[in-house]
This record gives sequence, C-alpha cells and structure tokens, in this order.
Amino acid sequence: MEDIINNKEDMGIVKISDEVVGVIAGLAATEVKGIIGMSSGMVGGITQVLTGKKNLSKGVKVNVGEESATIDINLVVEYGVRIPDIAITVQDNVKKAVETMTGLSVSAVNIHIQNIIIPKNEDIVEETNV
Repeated sequence: MEDIINNKEDMGIVKISDEVVGVIAGLAATEVKGIIGMSSGMVGGITQVLTGKKNLSKGVKVNVGEESATIDINLVVEYGVRIPDIAITVQDNVKKAVETMTGLSVSAVNIHIQNIIIPKNEDIVEETNV
C-alpha cells in the first residue's frame, strides 16, 4: 500500500512506498548505540548472500493506514545493554525520523528483539586493557 500526500497547491500527488518508509525506519533504528543490526530471518539472509546487496529495510514491516502508519522492527542487540531502555530510544528515533522525512503520522513502533550478540573474548580483553 502507498500513502498519498496531497499538495495544498494541487500540483499533483506524492506517493511514498512502504519500502521507503522501511528504509528510513531501518536506518533510524541502527543509529542507536547498542543495536547490532536487523533480523529478517532465513529468507532475507539468503537473498543478501545471493544478490550481494544490503537490504536497508530488512527486519522492518510497515503498515500504512488511511491516517497513520505502524512499524514493526526486528532487532539484534549487543549483550549487556538494557533492552527496555534501548527499545524506547529506538521507538523515539524511528518515529521522529519517519514523521520528519515523510509527513506520515506514526501510531506505533513495535520492537521485537530477535537475538543478542555476545562480544568475542578478544573484544573483552581489549576493552579491559584500555
């Protein structure tokens, strides 16, 4: 589904696809410290390997209604972060980015934590020696 924004001067219409909203949401989510990446499941990983292209909206599902949009995001977080705090930060960042860039009203940003990445032993040793 595409959202249609009417211009006040009636010069035409602007259509914003769900994928564009998904890319904006994905980039805004990965800007938050403690987010390792997005999780799209097995199919998305295979597609990325075969095509060699990074899908910036992987792990993001967008539903655009008549007046608002809801966004579901599947995240992979770093071990040791406080998940409720990072989820609230991601929700705020995604909502602000999508509303600012598209003019859509975001009614909900649902966060799904799919995985936790534990740092390698070398990373832990380097951090303690610094």
